[in-house]
Amino acid sequence: METKTDSQIDKSNMKQIILDYPKQFDSILRSAKDFKIEGDFENIIICGIGGSALAASVFITWLDYSKAKTAIPVYVHRDYGLPKQADKNSLVICISYSGNTEEPLSGFEEAIKKGIATAAIASGGKTEEICKKNNIPLIKIPSGIQPRSATGYLFTALAKILSGLKLIADPSGEIAKTVEKLEKTSQELEGKSIAEKLFNKIPVVYASNSLKHIARSWKIKFNENSKSPAFYNYFPELNHNEMVGFSQNRKENGDFHILILRDQNDHPRNLERMNLFAELVKSRNVGLDFIDIKEGNPLFKIFSVIILGEWVSYYLALKYNIDPTPVKIIEEFKKKMT
Repeated sequence: METKTDSQIDKSNMKQIILDYPKQFDSILRSAKDFKIEGDFENIIICGIGGSALAASVFITWLDYSKAKTAIPVYVHRDYGLPKQADKNSLVICISYSGNTEEPLSGFEEAIKKGIATAAIASGGKTEEICKKNNIPLIKIPSGIQPRSATGYLFTALAKILSGLKLIADPSGEIAKTVEKLEKTSQELEGKSIAEKLFNKIPVVYASNSLKHIARSWKIKFNENSKSPAFYNYFPELNHNEMVGFSQNRKENGDFHILILRDQNDHPRNLERMNLFAELVKSRNVGLDFIDIKEGNPLFKIFSVIILGEWVSYYLALKYNIDPTPVKIIEEFKKKMT
């Protein structure tokens, strides 16, 4: 049987999308430089799901991680309609990469009907049509890639909206420094090496509570890029329940491989928990590796480990001889939902 080259498997050239990842930030900083939205709000509701909502969670992770303060709470709503916090004093942001995702669109349309202030982030689709019809501010992002690969675009658009409202400091300087450092940081070989350990395993990704959404991003990339089941959780919560699932030294334990995303600045007790947990599960036939997060500003630390997850899941897909881009089962499911 003929061995396929990487480019023969990666028909949509996801490799280039990962290589170009740092360019996403500057693209939105330039295209949205004149974006303006005004108002005095009591909270912000971000309506999104899947890869689009992932960007919102990464944004909130960055706010917490960098100890940035917003004057008002920010919520992510991953469902139909609007959450109970939404009222006339809210700003509802519809975030949908395609612009056609039904769950955030339902909340967007409900907000408009109720007279709640709205804004949107999308590459086009029905979301853009609604914005034009109702004179709603829109940050339009480039199309042509998968939503899960567009976190840089979506994150920067959210940062522009909140900084425009003076709810956070202008992050342009931190973004510029992050882009410069990301462009000088190659993680492809590291990602390929980690992927080798995950072949025919079920990845389980753990992190501290402060980085749980980054662990979630890895889990999503394993699902969608590698077409593999994967799971995530966080310390210290998992020490009070999930770890019991590995307590017996069963043959099935060998089906899993745990990756712990570790920041040396995590709470000292969580670092201690990670080390002790690793000792316990390794003695019970579970593979485990620590992924140490690189030093730098909070934005670099977050996105460097996100991009590493892209490389790991990409090379795991190639190991399985699978094109990492298409998500046929999701498209099939959507057709059945119509």
